[in-house]
Amino acid sequence: MISVFVPFDFSQTAHYALNFATGLAGNYPKISITVFHVIEVPVASGMSTMGGGLDPMPDFENQIFFMELIETRKKQLRELEETYHNSNFEFSTKLILGNVFKGISEAIQEAKPDLVVMGSKGASGLEEVIIGSNTEKIVRTAPCPVITIKGETQVQDMKKVVFASDFRDSDDEVAARIKRIQSVFDAQFYFVVINTPGNFETTRDSMARIRTFVQKHKFDNIKAEIYNSLTEESGIIEFAEDIDADLIAMTTHGRTGLLHLITGSIAEDVVNHSKRPVWTFKTK
Repeated sequence: MISVFVPFDFSQTAHYALNFATGLAGNYPKISITVFHVIEVPVASGMSTMGGGLDPMPDFENQIFFMELIETRKKQLRELEETYHNSNFEFSTKLILGNVFKGISEAIQEAKPDLVVMGSKGASGLEEVIIGSNTEKIVRTAPCPVITIKGETQVQDMKKVVFASDFRDSDDEVAARIKRIQSVFDAQFYFVVINTPGNFETTRDSMARIRTFVQKHKFDNIKAEIYNSLTEESGIIEFAEDIDADLIAMTTHGRTGLLHLITGSIAEDVVNHSKRPVWTFKTK
């Protein structure tokens, strides 16, 4: 049984993600989908009367609104369950109160799904520099693969998949993940190395690494490509646009704290800025 986890905020992009997740049922013989919604607990704008922090729901009107919101969300989740009651896959919903990022992260850690599918609007400008998007943070920390969806995406229409890497680390787990993606989509796979001015190398050297990776792990139906661009992030997005790819697959190092602020993450940047779905998985 393949378990798929869909963080859901009732936005349009969340519905796109859910549609994609349910579409996977045609590719997996047995699949269970869990829709997970987090309601943020409102807090007061001032300090608490005891000086210890923020007061949750300081006035009666806010409490009434909050309780009504909970009941509305429960009803909407029940309606989703009814919609997919007779589907050829297992479907369930879950509702919790708390911080969105923390709630989703803890639910993923507890449920240990095989895949997370979530909608994303991305983040840009000051928001991206300071906090990033919730999706970006889930991509960074989730122990399982994450697919980010930004528009209506049909699983059966996945015909071109880009796997961007430097292919320097011939990791068995990475190869297994890519083969798993190959088993899901009947698509042409493009293995691409992005050549940048600050990290230039010859096409011969890049192609040799791709061939070594392909041969070692016995990949089939692969096209090897070298693409020149100013940065790795822009090169991956531009290459995917040039070939009209349906999905970008990447690894992320999952660094947090100061190390993440210093080094950043190409995968998370691509998740934020690509209009295409991005499949990311954290490497050790």
